[in-house]
Parts: sequence; C-alpha cells; structure tokens
Amino acid sequence: MVCSKIYHPQWSKKMFAKINGLGLYGMNAFPVSAEISTSGGSVPAFDIVGLADISVQESRMRIRSALKNSNIATKPLNTIVNLAPASIRKIGSLYDLTILTAVLAAQELIKINVDDCAFFGEVSLGGDVNPIHGALTLTIAARENGIKKVFLPAANAREAGVSEGTEVYGVSNIRELARHLTGEIVIEPQKPFIPETPNISELLDFADVKGQENVKNALEVAAAGFHNILIIGTPGTGKSMLSKRLPSILPRMSFEESLETTQIHSVAGILDIKNPLVTVRPFRNVSHTASAVGLIGGGSIPKPGEISLAHNGVLFLDELPEFDRRTLEALRQPLENGEINITRAGGKASYPCKIMLVAAMNPCPCGNFGHPAKHCACNERQVQSYLGKISQPVLDRIDIQTEAAPVGYNELADKDKGEPSADVLRRVESAREIQARRYAGTAIKSNADIPAGQLREICALTPDASQTLKNAFEKLGLSARAYDRILKVARTIADLDRKEIIEKKHIARAVQYRSLDKKYWRGN
Repeated sequence: MVCSKIYHPQWSKKMFAKINGLGLYGMNAFPVSAEISTSGGSVPAFDIVGLADISVQESRMRIRSALKNSNIATKPLNTIVNLAPASIRKIGSLYDLTILTAVLAAQELIKINVDDCAFFGEVSLGGDVNPIHGALTLTIAARENGIKKVFLPAANAREAGVSEGTEVYGVSNIRELARHLTGEIVIEPQKPFIPETPNISELLDFADVKGQENVKNALEVAAAGFHNILIIGTPGTGKSMLSKRLPSILPRMSFEESLETTQIHSVAGILDIKNPLVTVRPFRNVSHTASAVGLIGGGSIPKPGEISLAHNGVLFLDELPEFDRRTLEALRQPLENGEINITRAGGKASYPCKIMLVAAMNPCPCGNFGHPAKHCACNERQVQSYLGKISQPVLDRIDIQTEAAPVGYNELADKDKGEPSADVLRRVESAREIQARRYAGTAIKSNADIPAGQLREICALTPDASQTLKNAFEKLGLSARAYDRILKVARTIADLDRKEIIEKKHIARAVQYRSLDKKYWRGN
C-alpha cells in the first residue's frame, strides 16, 4: 500500500510473516524462506539471521533507503528476519526482494495471496530492482519446488520466460511491486520467450578453405561424434582458420542443451538480455595466458570457467604447448567426467562441461619442424622439451590427431571453392540421427560418451577389423584409454559410412588418427 508517512505513535502488536525466495550457489539453486517477526519497542531494530554473509546483512540499509525513497510508509518496529534453512550459507544480493516483501507482509501491506509466489532480486537505494545473475536457474528451481509465480527484476524477465510452467513477473521498482501486492495495479506476466531460428549462414564456411582435405575430414568425424581433436602443423597452414569454421558443421542444439548452456552463461553474467537463450553452440577461443581458475573455474564464490562456458560446444586452445602445464593437467578430470566440482567454505558448486576440445599447435618452438622447405632452427632437445609440455595422459584424452601440411601454390591459386559447410553438416546430422536412435532412452548423447562397459556391445567389429585393431594395439603400444577411444572414433566413422558393424577400413582410419603422438612424442 502506498500512503503518506504518518505512523501510529505506538505499535505493540506482534506480527509474523513468511515469504518464499530462492538462493543460489554456483548453479545450485535451493528454496529459501524469509521468516519475519516484528514487535514494538522504544528503539526500532532490523536484524537478519540464518547464516547470512555481509552482502545479505547489508540488505537492511538498501531496504530501508528503498522504502523511504519510494514513499512506502512502514512502522518503526523491532524486526528479525530469518533466512531458512539456517544451516545453508546465504551469499549475494538476490535476497533483497525476498526480505523486502516479507517486511511488507509483516506490516500488513499485502492484500493478495502470495503463498505460491517467490521473490528474488537486488534492490537499489532508490527503490529500483536491479538485475541479478542466474535468473533462469532460479526460475527453473522455483518450478521444481512447486512455485507457480516468480517476481524478479524486469531486466531478467525475458531470460526467466524461457522456462516453462511458471508465471514470470518482471518488477522495475518496489513501488510498482507494492501497488501490485495491494491490488491497486496489475503487473502483467512476461510472455514466454520464443527464440528465433539461428542463422548458420553467418558462420565461417569451409568452402573458403583451400586444400587441407585430411584436416577437414578429421573435423567432420570429430563433429559427428563430438570427439576431441588436435591439429599439428607449421605456422600458416590454416590450423586456426579451420578450427574456427567447426561451428558451421556442428548439429543444432536441442532445447534441453540450450537451457543447460544458457543457465551457465546466466550465472556467469554474460547472457545477452535481448536474446536470452543460447541457440548456437558456444565456441570459446581461450588465450594461452589463461590461468587454471580462468579455464576451469573457481574463486571465493565459484564462477564457471571457460570449459563450462563452452558446455555443449567447442573449447578452442590455440598454441597448446604455450599453456602452463599445470593448467593443461587440470583439464584431465573434467574432460573425462564432463563436470567440474569446486568446493569452498561456503559450499560446493558444480558446473557441467561436456565439450569438444579442439587444440592447435606448432611442432616445435620455431614452428618449422617437419616443413618440406623451411629450415628448423631448434635442436632435438628444444623440440622434445616443447612437445613435452603436453603429457601423455592429456594426449590420451584427445580422440583424433591430425596434421595440417603446407598448402601448395596450385591449391591456393585454384579458383574453385571447396565443399561448403552445409553439405558437410548434412552428413554430420545424418550420423547424429543414427546415434540418437541408438542411444534413445539413455544418458548417452554421442559416440564420445559411450561408457567403457558398453563399448563391446555398441562397437561390434568384423573379424578383419578386430585383427587390425589387435595389430595396432601391440605395434603402437597403446594404452587402455587409447584403445577405447579408437573404438569410439571407429564407431563414428562407421556411422558416417552408414554401417552398423565396424569394418577394417573404419578401424584403420581411427588408428591413423592416433598415430601422431608416436611420431612426435616418441621421437620417431
């Protein structure tokens, strides 16, 4: 209720109210209730309990100022707010709107039923409701906890409107909210957000790349099975150019994948407010100067790193040996598990990171090792030291290794364009459709995800293919992890060939994609 600032001189009646809200730690959203108790007293007080950190404690000053500057009259009472459950630490300013609404309820300034509503958002000193991070995750959690309506900052309303099953109300300021809660005005619910079909014609096209057919073929296999890939070659062979065209041959995201990725971008605070649903697979181009925290995630309040921001898309690491070795080693577990777990004093944060790792590198410090025309200025020790920055366990987690050779004059001078990405994409999507039917009803999304226990069943081999794989395993001294990854890549090659049983040629090609570590890292 909006009224003049005239108070009753004495207010001794005790009041209790409870308002629904939500908390957020990383991507873990949880229900929170603001329980408020008020009573009269000679000296008004405002206390917040329930494991509230300093940013939550500061809500008192923001709320008092916002009410005053919005001309919302409240009685000077002793007020105690408990953020339940009290056993979970509360961090951040998103509880402002929850506490403020509880204050209005305790002062009998709410005339409508809010039992099925949740409120969250940051309140400014002037009474505006400021945007927050993670609005989509909070809205989805509200729906899962039986909340029918959510009130949140107007700037986050389109984002929250992506979620189905919950009415979303965008609030610009607390004066508007107070008038809605008294029935004086009605805030219209946000219309469900309907994303536009992504325009893939804006992506870089493989048709512009001259030569490098072997690398293009390797990238096609990687896209079809969502496999990690490493491209080695001398400077100027087009490693980065080819990698940056990979998004043009990746299948479109499903709505579930878009929701997952959007939630991560929302928590990180990088979501486009005008287009709040991520519909194009991320391509995160990370500099070699990135720290382990920047790549993996972390901080006192854990934030997602580049590997999580690339979820359902591509993490591109150019100049791979230039990365700090400890940073690269930190990738091992996330690449294997598809998830990051960060534990801090405030709690545990988990971020998904199902990515396609695409890495590019020179074969030596000067870049000319193996070049047919240029002289390499590095000695053997320098070459091995440079390559040694990438450990065998990291290499074992890269399914496909391919070499980008120097492009000749005739290829560069050829006026004909190469195969367009649209044609490659059709083959990739056809292979993905085969995988979707094969893995229907399971948690497996692509061939790269096949669990070790199901490999023999899913990757059935002809006798010739089985013998070829045995010979390669013994000759190349492959690890058990490399053996499994060869089977997964061969499964993808067979899918592209529309074959149910993996044949000898499929195994041979998959083994070829595992041979560069023997060429470079074994000194052959």
